[in-house]
Amino acid sequence: MSVDGAQWRAGFACLVGRPNAGKSTLTNALVGDKVAITSSKPQTTRHIIRGIVTRPEAHEQLILVDTPGLHKPRTLLGERLNDLVRETLLEVDVIGFCLPADQKIGPGDGFIASDLRELQRAKNVPVVAIATKSDAVDKQRLAEHLIAIDQLGDWAAIVPCSAVRGDQVDDVLAVLSQHLPPSPAPLYPEDAISDEPEERMIAELVREAALEGVRDELPHSLAVVVEEIVPREGRPDDSPMLDVRVHVFVERDSQKAIIIGRGGSRLREVGTTARQGIEKILGQRVFLDLHVKVAKDWQRDPKQMQRLGF
Repeated sequence: MSVDGAQWRAGFACLVGRPNAGKSTLTNALVGDKVAITSSKPQTTRHIIRGIVTRPEAHEQLILVDTPGLHKPRTLLGERLNDLVRETLLEVDVIGFCLPADQKIGPGDGFIASDLRELQRAKNVPVVAIATKSDAVDKQRLAEHLIAIDQLGDWAAIVPCSAVRGDQVDDVLAVLSQHLPPSPAPLYPEDAISDEPEERMIAELVREAALEGVRDELPHSLAVVVEEIVPREGRPDDSPMLDVRVHVFVERDSQKAIIIGRGGSRLREVGTTARQGIEKILGQRVFLDLHVKVAKDWQRDPKQMQRLGF
């Protein structure tokens, strides 16, 4: 039992959906802080991010596992990402299936729905269908979308929401939380919002900044590795600074040129944008040292993938 004697509900929820279905934006909206990177480019999420939502007044703690979008893989990286999603789905208490309202239900959604049907048969995991991006369509279109979702499978509930506007995000949280198992206490400290290591969160912030405004060929080709985080020597005690050294890997010289930009202008923008988030995570001033390197065709090379953390 918890300190005040009340029984908690605590467990894991996983958001799935095809790439760019609004999973990361919804994760951040539910947590109320930025724990997952968001981008208009599909396939931005590569690591499983745990966002933690604790509601002490309701004695509930929902641990959100964000996954890469399930898709038909074209590379070794794509296959590994799909395997990662399926492994995760076997270990959670409830699944949120994100289906964006501004896109018609297509073959990709059918592919995921059939995967989820198998999972429901094997493990009896409840699946809540979430109509994301409800702010992007009118009422008529949203109603049609909800009917189409209903016909796609057998869901524990169907909830429309807009993570951007905050519409019905609380409803999504309440519905997912209903399916959590009883727990004598929360699984994480009540003030935690993520269990991600700092290095990984920093790498993700740099990757998000680097993806902003670039052409479609880059998202898959971009990998970020934090080399070191060291205190700057000789700084006064009341004004410490950290040196954060980061390598950004791409697959070709042409991509390196895109990331760096004319006279290094784009890389400076990436550094400025990422540094704000990094300083928030580390709680002090940061000097961000970015280097762009070419790791030729790393997505198809198991050795290089391992070196880059996949």
